[in-house]
Amino acid sequence: MNRIQATLNKLATDKRKALVSYIVAGDPDLSYTVPLMHQLVQSGTDIIEIGVPFSDPSAEGPTIQRAHERALASRVGLGHIFEMVREFRKQNQETPVLLMGYANPVEWMGYDQFCDSLKESGADAALTVDIPPEEAGPLNEALEKRELFNIFLLAPTTTDDRISAIANMASGFLYYVSLKGVTGAASLDMASVGEKLSHIRARTRLPVCVGFGIKDAEIARCVAQVADGVVIGSAIVETVFKAGSLENALVAVDKFLAPIRAAIDE
Repeated sequence: MNRIQATLNKLATDKRKALVSYIVAGDPDLSYTVPLMHQLVQSGTDIIEIGVPFSDPSAEGPTIQRAHERALASRVGLGHIFEMVREFRKQNQETPVLLMGYANPVEWMGYDQFCDSLKESGADAALTVDIPPEEAGPLNEALEKRELFNIFLLAPTTTDDRISAIANMASGFLYYVSLKGVTGAASLDMASVGEKLSHIRARTRLPVCVGFGIKDAEIARCVAQVADGVVIGSAIVETVFKAGSLENALVAVDKFLAPIRAAIDE
């Protein structure tokens, strides 16, 4: 069974919600990523989401855009990321790892090679932001052959018919973008989030995780009341960068995530 499915099934059985934590591979330095992955797990993360650096990360706000730029300055690419996941797997065989990125690097590598490398490294899924469902068939097929999941985004503007179409292609979970805008954007309308999740759940049995705009424990607690999981990215990326060193970053990430984990578990 794919680690994502196993993890989400266990959380559902235990009546707990998932914490999905995002960092950008190689930000601010290659040496940070694997230790940070282990720290995320120690701090209560259930699923790790690794951002693949790209020159035009159109879904990202300024915080993650700058993280992509820092990683690209160190020439971090997919090969480095697969190696990071392999290194992580030497000590952790349980925590799911999801790669989130954009179509260009995947297209350049080719679907079969990308999916072979994804599987061999020990990763569990891909989320390719700018491949719409109408064009996702070949990648979906390549991932399915290797028992890997394809995570899709849903937005506040996604129609009910399109929700159904995307849900039919998706695996693992659906990632609901909680607001109109980019990562790290401003305040959430929880009533709107709850209403949209009811539309999504009427059309799929897949778990739904919610991200974008979740910055602290109180927001995470509110989202966890209506979603199956909470995705936090920009706030973690900013915490790591401001720490100034790897040692400080590990401490800062733990201090940041501890109250969020506690709030979700309420």
